[in-house]
Amino acid sequence: MESVLPYILLIVGFVALIKGADWFVDGSSGFARLLHVPPLIIGLTIVSMGTSAPEAAVSITAAIKGSNGIAVGNIIGSNIFNLLVVAGFCAVLKPLPVSKSIIKGELPWSIIAAGLLLLMGLDTVFFGASSNMIVRLDALILFILFVIFILYQIRSAKKERDSSQIEEAPKDITALKCTVLLVVGLALVIAGGQLVVDSATKIARSFGVSDAFIALTVIAVGTSLPELVTSLVASRKGENDLALGNVVGSNLFNILFILGVSGLFSPLAFTNGSVIDITFLIAVSLLVLIFSITKKRIVRTEGITMIVLYIGYVLYLLWDQGLIMFN
Repeated sequence: MESVLPYILLIVGFVALIKGADWFVDGSSGFARLLHVPPLIIGLTIVSMGTSAPEAAVSITAAIKGSNGIAVGNIIGSNIFNLLVVAGFCAVLKPLPVSKSIIKGELPWSIIAAGLLLLMGLDTVFFGASSNMIVRLDALILFILFVIFILYQIRSAKKERDSSQIEEAPKDITALKCTVLLVVGLALVIAGGQLVVDSATKIARSFGVSDAFIALTVIAVGTSLPELVTSLVASRKGENDLALGNVVGSNLFNILFILGVSGLFSPLAFTNGSVIDITFLIAVSLLVLIFSITKKRIVRTEGITMIVLYIGYVLYLLWDQGLIMFN
């Protein structure tokens, strides 16, 4: 029975993720209508912070325990997965419209945040240091930028509060109902993600797969499962702003808040691998911005391209770790 338990828990985890995301999206979009706030703003704030809870737990705990390399790697890897796989799958499911706010504001914000993180981590290049670190001053700057971003979102919400494009909330939607859906949905999403990660790790180890492989695949993808499921459910429900807002908001939250808080606990190591990974993140972010500008939406062929790029990235990681060989 013990050997079967991880498989049962894996299924339970996926069920919790899917149902939790369903309720979470309903609660979020309901609040957006009750408060006359665009769903995009909800996606960029409440939803993105909620679905980034697993990344926050992993990175902040790792920083407190001194495993600061995990803190940085987890965030960069999650952001790449969010952008290429989460947004890519949403576009494959249904062409993903991109609002002017995303094109002119949030997506460039995320690219700037990633570029700033790269510059902060190149101490050996700019200051002649013996190693690259995200020090506490860097972390404080990231955290302050996060506060500025949230204030910017609040200001945007106030400007668009009375927009005629925002749907009125149906009579059966109440603040209490939306709150319950949000809280229970988020709890299921986080618990489901944890179950999936733990169960998949046990299953992988039972087949003799190395810890390095598990870290590069199961854990990195597992902490981003809430973003994936929540955005896919939002896209299926026609909440496109919520789906893309979740991705971009999560990426900003991951860099500015999670690395900001993690770095305040302990300086974060920035390896050569981190430099390559974040450079790739910036490159694919620019590519997604180009996709968004040219057609004002991400179409299925572009979504497929994004997913293929992620597969190539994972293959590179596995080759770099010596887990696969190309002849």
